[in-house]
Parts: sequence; structure tokens; C-alpha cells
Amino acid sequence: PSPLPFLPPPAMAAPPSYVPKSILITGAAGFIGSFTAIQLAREHPEYKIIVLDKLDYCSARENLDEAEKLCKNFKFIHGNILSRDLVSYILEEEEIDTVMNFAASTHVDNSFSSSIVFTENNVLGTHVLLECSRVYGKIRRFIHVSTDEVYGGESLADQPESATMEPTNPYACTKAAAELICKAYIRSFNIPIIISRGNNVYGPHQFPDKLIPKTVCLINANSPAFIHGDGSHTRNFLFVEDAATAFSTILHAGTIGEVYNIGSPIEKSNIDVVRDIIRLCDRAADEATLIEYVRDRSFNDQRYLVDSKKLHDLGWHPSVSWEDGLRKCIEWYSDRSNLERWPRYTSGLVAHPTLVE
Repeated sequence: PSPLPFLPPPAMAAPPSYVPKSILITGAAGFIGSFTAIQLAREHPEYKIIVLDKLDYCSARENLDEAEKLCKNFKFIHGNILSRDLVSYILEEEEIDTVMNFAASTHVDNSFSSSIVFTENNVLGTHVLLECSRVYGKIRRFIHVSTDEVYGGESLADQPESATMEPTNPYACTKAAAELICKAYIRSFNIPIIISRGNNVYGPHQFPDKLIPKTVCLINANSPAFIHGDGSHTRNFLFVEDAATAFSTILHAGTIGEVYNIGSPIEKSNIDVVRDIIRLCDRAADEATLIEYVRDRSFNDQRYLVDSKKLHDLGWHPSVSWEDGLRKCIEWYSDRSNLERWPRYTSGLVAHPTLVE
């Protein structure tokens, strides 16, 4: 598989105020969680990093190979956050002082057809982690990973963390519900929680049912890429290495009880994303045959704009350019050996993926 380039840690505005010893990262065999585990292992190989992941269709044990090489105190546990007994055992046995909750069902298309699964994983799963942490009583930081989609997608202004949550699809609703439970545990039980809300993240390790990796895979197969509706919906895109450094910043320098937007200034329409990938794949002459317009989602938010000033004040800023990030994606997904970590990856290469469990 192609080696992954990693960025140095972000420049901090002040020295980190929090130093964990033993971190439980849930869902870290997935996309963003795996890069965060790698980032922390690279920055702090002395940390104990425990990964709990059920290895769902979009996860892969291979995503953690680099973290395991970098961290001598790394351990992978195959299991589900819905198991209260398992979570409680891990907290006690590994003397966990920090939880980073990346475990979630995330694909909006899947949430329209399998919304109850999303409620189980995203709402009940988060509640189990919180309740186990409350009973355990030794958690010093709990980082809950949420999404910009909790704001809804119709605003023309950058959304601050204080904006009202108005989610519009089942996935976003489950993430908003999980946030509310987190806030109850802050107020009722003084659990030291920090919440993040991120823009769209792209990069290696992402299962190819999402726009960018799916498009690269389809073009490499000489098949047309899919555009929902007219392709005018926009998203702000953040490269996964920048997301990982953001989570490191939040962990080490964030304030308990705060919410931090993780935003990118790179706003692209879906059609422009696909055209940029076609161009960087040197297939511009074939653009007309490499784009297929399909029906839109049941509901498709127009755009997500967030204000990341609070996180910028901690010293974090994204550094990977759009074209550099896309080129890294194209290189990684063009290596067939990287795709073999997902036995069912071709199931995602359809216009409207569905989840059947």
C-alpha cells in the first residue's frame, strides 16, 4: 500500500494544558479516528492508546497499522460500544483517563433507509460511553465527535458554536441527540466533555461510498461518477491530516464544556469536486462521458458554513491545499492494494448506497 505522508503537529498558541496518559479511542479503525490515532501516536508515542472498534463495513484493521508501529502502548479491541459490560471493563482494566468518541454511523444516504441503526449506534452508543464514564469516575477528558450537519444546511452565514441546532436528515438528528445527552452529562454529572463539529473530511482510509473516493474509484474503472440533482449543493472540505491535528489541538488545549467547530475555507459544489478529480486524473477530454446525473437525496442540505475562530484561537489552522489533498486521494485510491482492506468496497460505488444489517 502507498505510504501516507503526515504533517507535523500544529503550532500551539500556548503550551498544551492537558496531558492524557491512557486514551480510549472508539471507532478508530474507521476514517478520521484512524488518522487521529496515528497523529497522537506520532506526537506522543509515550501515550497508551486503546482502540475499541466493531469493524463495521467501512472500517479496517489495516487503517491502524501505522499507529501500532508508532506507539508501543497501542492495543486494539474488537468490540461494540453498545456493550456496557465491555466498555466498563476496558475503562477499569486499562486505567483510561481520556475518551475520544469517533464511533458512529455517518453516511446520510444510509440514514434514510436505516435510521434506527443510526439511533442505536450514534445515540445509544454515546449514552453507554457516557454512563460507563460516570460510573467509572476517573475520566479527565471526554471528546465527543459531532458534525456541522447539526446546524442544518440553509444558512448563508458562518455558524458559530452558539447557533441553534436544526438538523434536517436522520443522521444529523442522531448526532444532535447525542450532543444533548453529552450536555446533560456535563451539567448533571460534571463529566469533562468537549464537543467538536466538523466540516466534510476527505482523504485516505475513507470507505469509497463517499463522494471523493467513490469518484476516484469510478473514474479509475472508466465508469461515470454520480452527481445528485444538479450538483449545485456545496460542502466545505477539510483534508483528514488537518482534521487529525485539529483533534489533537482540542484534546490538549480545549476547554471542558466547550464546543469547537472544525472548519475549512474550501467550499466546493459537488459538480466542481467531480470535475476537479476528472481533471487531476488527466481525463478532462472525457468529462462528458464520466459524469452521470441521478436523482437527488430525499433531502439535501444546500451548504454548511461554520465559524472556526474558537479553534483558531487555540493555534490550529488547516494547511493542506485542495489540489494537494485531492492528489493524495487519487494516488491512494488508485493503488488497488489499499482498497483490498474492504472486502465489500464495490458496494459503495452506486448512486445511492443503502445499509442492510
